[in-house]
Amino acid sequence: MATEEPQFTVLEKTPPFELRSYAPMILAEVKVEGDLEEASGQGFRLIAAYIFGQNQVSEKIAMTTPVAIEEQAPKSAKIAMTSPVSIESNAGQWIVSFVMPAQYTMENLPKPLNSKVQIRQIPAVKRAVISFSGFYNANKVAERTLELEEWMKTKNLQVASAPKFARYNPPWTLPFMRRNEIMIDVRD
Repeated sequence: MATEEPQFTVLEKTPPFELRSYAPMILAEVKVEGDLEEASGQGFRLIAAYIFGQNQVSEKIAMTTPVAIEEQAPKSAKIAMTSPVSIESNAGQWIVSFVMPAQYTMENLPKPLNSKVQIRQIPAVKRAVISFSGFYNANKVAERTLELEEWMKTKNLQVASAPKFARYNPPWTLPFMRRNEIMIDVRD
């Protein structure tokens, strides 16, 4: 059985780049600290606990992909051309999120028991995306983010968010079969 992913339409494709239009979605997200790897693991565990039943009705929620991680910008920061991760260190604060299955609404999604897990609905959004396989680390994410930003410049696409780093596979997946993406929201 395939794992559910957010619904999107590809508007433009120039491998490894795509411009996508995503349908509205609901996220479960947590704010965590550490480097990319630490934050990713800690955030995953907190949200996994929520979807595996640590919610007000002890309901298991189907796992979806990807797991996304985004560097938290300081409140006063201006966001310039930047990932599923903007790799400049910013006190090591990150937002890790899962998209909730499409069957849920804000009204019927179980409430988390852990106050660190926040539920948020986001409207339809356009995103520029670069896909890559293999293992990831902060340097590889930064390199792919720069490639995506350069592609966006060639297409005159305006940045509307910090980059998000998205992982689609469990840790035991062979490197050449792993799917990773950097996503940057685009202004209309």
